[in-house]
Amino acid sequence: MLGELELLVDEKAILGEGPTWNETKQELYWLDIMGKKLHIYDYAQGMNRTINLGQMPGTVVPRESSGAVIALQDGFFFLDPKTEQLEPIVDPESHLPDNRFNDGKCDPKGRFWAGTIHLEGKEHTCALYCLNTNLEVEKKISEVTNSNGLAWSPDESTFYYIDTPTLKVRAYDYEADTGAISNPRDVIHFPAEEGFPDGMTIDEEGMLWIAHFSGSKVSRWDPNSGRQLSSISVPAKHVTSCTFGGPDLDELYITTARADDTDMDEFPHAGGLFRIKTGIKGMPAYRFNG
Repeated sequence: MLGELELLVDEKAILGEGPTWNETKQELYWLDIMGKKLHIYDYAQGMNRTINLGQMPGTVVPRESSGAVIALQDGFFFLDPKTEQLEPIVDPESHLPDNRFNDGKCDPKGRFWAGTIHLEGKEHTCALYCLNTNLEVEKKISEVTNSNGLAWSPDESTFYYIDTPTLKVRAYDYEADTGAISNPRDVIHFPAEEGFPDGMTIDEEGMLWIAHFSGSKVSRWDPNSGRQLSSISVPAKHVTSCTFGGPDLDELYITTARADDTDMDEFPHAGGLFRIKTGIKGMPAYRFNG
């Protein structure tokens, strides 16, 4: 049973994105891409701390050993949240200065998958990459336009992926031991009148939760039937991503974007971080194992 939607942090982020639950520390990492900020929400204290990064972040994940790994405009970096120091790892698109990293997550074996987007929206100029635990990068999908939501099924057999302008969720057979993906097929066709599919997460029942950019909601989908099962209305035009967190992984954290002044007039809390009890448990966020 759904609880009541709560405005957790009234940040008014320009482009709030990339929520990731750090189960060990009971913290939520989330980003303001255009604001060049990493936010860390402490569950126990109910406080939000901000780290200014100096360049646009796309996605961040906890690291198994310590700290975090973050994908910025200039590639992958290790991050020490205590000292706020960044250490470069690799930039697979150093030859493409007009691209930046966007959404990403770790897979069940602790590899960090993250994709890119062109700063001016040029089509088919980006890609999805995987930072392996040996710190080598592999290109997984080419000719992407806006690399966005991704998730792995609870049985670790399927990888789900969103390239936003396609208005589809694509599934791939996934081999956990090697990270190989194959047999792409479309499993969800997103209704154009409901906005654009953005960030995505998965629950323990294998259902996908997708943020609606320009659609003011998060929806839950069955990837086996392609049916939308339910939705949560969010008081922001641009809902960007969502993830499960909290001590029991039954709270959905939702990021939003401020986008423009018109959006703020209609939705004064756009750019905030929201939370809702879902009555359904999510899958834990995997940590980078390199």
